[in-house]
Amino acid sequence: MTDRPSQLNIGSHDLPVSAELSRFMAGGWAPSPLPASARTGAYDATPARRARLSARFPGERLIVPAGELKVRSNDCDHRFRPHSAYAWLTGLTGEDQVGHVLVLEPSGPHGHEAVLYLRPRSPRADGNEEFYRDRRYGEFWVGRRPDLAEAERLTGIRCAHLDDLGGRPGEHPGAAGGRNAATDTELAAALAELRLVKDAWEVEQLQLAVDHTTAGFEDVVRALPRALEHPRGERWIEGVFGLRARAEGNGTGYETIAASGAHACVLHWIRNDGRLDRDDLLLLDAGVETDSLYTADITRTLPLSGRFSAVQRQVYELVLAAQEAGIAALRPGASFRDFHRAGMRVIAEGLAEWGVLKDAEGDLHRRYTLCSSGHMLGLDVHDCAKARAETYLDGVLEEGQVLTVEPGLYLQPDDLTLPAELRGIGVRIEDDLVITAEGARLMSGALPRTVAGIEEWMGALLEG
Repeated sequence: MTDRPSQLNIGSHDLPVSAELSRFMAGGWAPSPLPASARTGAYDATPARRARLSARFPGERLIVPAGELKVRSNDCDHRFRPHSAYAWLTGLTGEDQVGHVLVLEPSGPHGHEAVLYLRPRSPRADGNEEFYRDRRYGEFWVGRRPDLAEAERLTGIRCAHLDDLGGRPGEHPGAAGGRNAATDTELAAALAELRLVKDAWEVEQLQLAVDHTTAGFEDVVRALPRALEHPRGERWIEGVFGLRARAEGNGTGYETIAASGAHACVLHWIRNDGRLDRDDLLLLDAGVETDSLYTADITRTLPLSGRFSAVQRQVYELVLAAQEAGIAALRPGASFRDFHRAGMRVIAEGLAEWGVLKDAEGDLHRRYTLCSSGHMLGLDVHDCAKARAETYLDGVLEEGQVLTVEPGLYLQPDDLTLPAELRGIGVRIEDDLVITAEGARLMSGALPRTVAGIEEWMGALLEG
């Protein structure tokens, strides 16, 4: 592909290529076809997924881009992950999907034909230099891409050269005259709503993500003695979990929160630059993302000494009671918001019993809880967020939905409405559940949640 010739010589680090070297690079290469890849459940499910989307928009051209690279600094890009809707519709999840676009072209009175526009493998003849000179897309720089025939065999979708779409896909000039998921709110909402209920293969992938995450939490506990010695022990924890995530899957599904002491009162603490103190709690919110891009999302709040103090136990057990109430409210037909209301009622009553609130009525408890108590889970950690409120937040639960239940108490270190002994304690307990015909199945039950269970679990890991 030669759509970037003007960029090949930009930059002081690009050495000129002589005509002799160009001729030498053009020949002498053995055939190197991609090894045949086994088709997974992701590819098998995509035709039905595209058909459901097609039925929502008869006669309309639909464009679903994979997305573009984003610069991290100068000429270094962030690691690429294709857009979740694109992955869901194509089964393609790799870093080589940069700039690719799925288009559903109207075909007949109601249906669509899927066409996948991609940047195929660079040819190594006819003067093409991309494969060894292009630092963003060249095969010798970032790895092999499938050619059009290989991509068609893998996906079952008709594939065409990205140039045939016209222009740079990030600008979408060739995608005019249709709905684009990157800009069209109605199409984006439909794609989110179609993913609200997971099929059996998706639930298996989410369980796999949960299982790997469980192993990552065990790794962290085993690493606590070393982390406690390090001046930035939170970073040590983050690194230990990240190793598990990269070894077993695509990486973490979101930035790991490793928050010790009062840092746990910051909901999205991802600086992770603090020292660990044995007298404090560690709030670890982390999830492994599988190679299929489904992620877990689990939080445990652990005593760094291995044993909860009396006041830590007091706060922890109130949050656990709230989570139990929320989980008990999960069932098909229940309002999505029911589990949050159930958990917050427990929190408010507990705060009133402690004398922090005058009574449990109203919403003053939100000073100490701050946010909602859960969300859908899937390809995105906050899955299906672009769905319309009436189908998600104001909707009802259905069998096959996967969600988190994660109440928390965040007792700020400078909050004068709190007794001194409570200030600076942050506790969140988060688990992943799938809605079943009978209620909900706890997917992350291998990680203990009770005070006694956590202390016994930590003790066994630290001794072993």
